[in-house]
Amino acid sequence: MSEARPPLPPFTAETAAQKVRAAENGWNGCNPEKVSLAYTVDSRWRNRNVFFSGRPAIVDFLQVKWAREHEYRLIKELWTFTGNRIAVRFAYEFHDDAGDWFRAYGNENWEFDANGLMQVRHASINDLAIDAVERKFHWDRTGPRPDAHPSLSDLGL
Repeated sequence: MSEARPPLPPFTAETAAQKVRAAENGWNGCNPEKVSLAYTVDSRWRNRNVFFSGRPAIVDFLQVKWAREHEYRLIKELWTFTGNRIAVRFAYEFHDDAGDWFRAYGNENWEFDANGLMQVRHASINDLAIDAVERKFHWDRTGPRPDAHPSLSDLGL
């Protein structure tokens, strides 16, 4: 039986936005095994300058990522879509082991299979050191970003 992760392509403005918010919520949960289930078993990734494929590699990558990025909070925003592809922009905030805060800015290009699983992910990301008082992402980490929390556009990011 095939896995399915609605909404399925071809995307509309509404379903593309739903897909983006579902991805944001998943990543904010910081559970590598759960997040990996949104990707095909042979999903291909480029994350910054790292290339890999497959769910086990996704889990390994995310375990390392979230072990060093503390208090991780992410906001994704739909940029554009067509057919089975979605482009997003995003920003996330975290602090490292030394307590230094960062905001990472990036863009992702996603391609989905017919079952709504992401088969290709290209991410370009830049980090900016920030002071703790410059943080903009404030919500309880035990749940997803509240609907009332400002978006990237609302925050001027």
